[in-house]
Amino acid sequence: MTKTEQLTATPFHTYHVDQGAKMVNFAGWEMPLLYGSIIEEHLQVRRSGGLFDVSHMGRLRFTGKDACNVLDHLCTRQILGMQDGQIRYSIVCNAHGGCRDDVLIYKIKDCEYLMVCNGANREKILKHIDDNRCAYVFKLKDETESTAMIALQGPKVMDVLSKVSSEIKDLKRYRFATKHLLIAKLLISRTGYTGEDGVEIILPAKFAKKVVDMMLSNMEDPSVILPSGLGARDSLRLEAGMPLYG
Repeated sequence: MTKTEQLTATPFHTYHVDQGAKMVNFAGWEMPLLYGSIIEEHLQVRRSGGLFDVSHMGRLRFTGKDACNVLDHLCTRQILGMQDGQIRYSIVCNAHGGCRDDVLIYKIKDCEYLMVCNGANREKILKHIDDNRCAYVFKLKDETESTAMIALQGPKVMDVLSKVSSEIKDLKRYRFATKHLLIAKLLISRTGYTGEDGVEIILPAKFAKKVVDMMLSNMEDPSVILPSGLGARDSLRLEAGMPLYG
């Protein structure tokens, strides 16, 4: 990276710095690698709960009459037949069957879907979509920088979140629901990539820090969910035997 290039900051950048995070360049984003110890953050998630900033991941919204059809064309998993509020994990392949990225597809409603892709692959996936538009009629909106995304992972996370909303605890794996908190609309999914139970939350970037501060301040025991960096996220994923593109 040259001196003139600027890293993209997530809406939680100030929070990371205040918590003493070691910040690193990850795919053009300034992200927290660790706050103190990767091992301790790893064990915190396994024992109780951790909060990960995953705002660098791509969030791409597909709308229009062929939104489902183009996703069926792009993905190895069948998208046709998904229910509203359902999520499917899939692979996006090149013409030779090689993996371009692994993604999550959210069905919002008929003719509206959300794709979450890895941050390092967002530009490549956007180009791949553009190269494979064919005659499909759809609109694509990159919402990555207008939204934020966090992952709350660990065995005690769902109990904490049930005090915010009882319906969150009732969410099934790979399902999502929307909830309004203050004036922000949250998309809460029972997903994660650590091998632990928990949720991932997508919310408007401009309200992100305020909403998360409010959620954390309502915890009876603040030590139940502590910030965790990308280092622990990788070690947790490896321990659980979950693949990662590249």
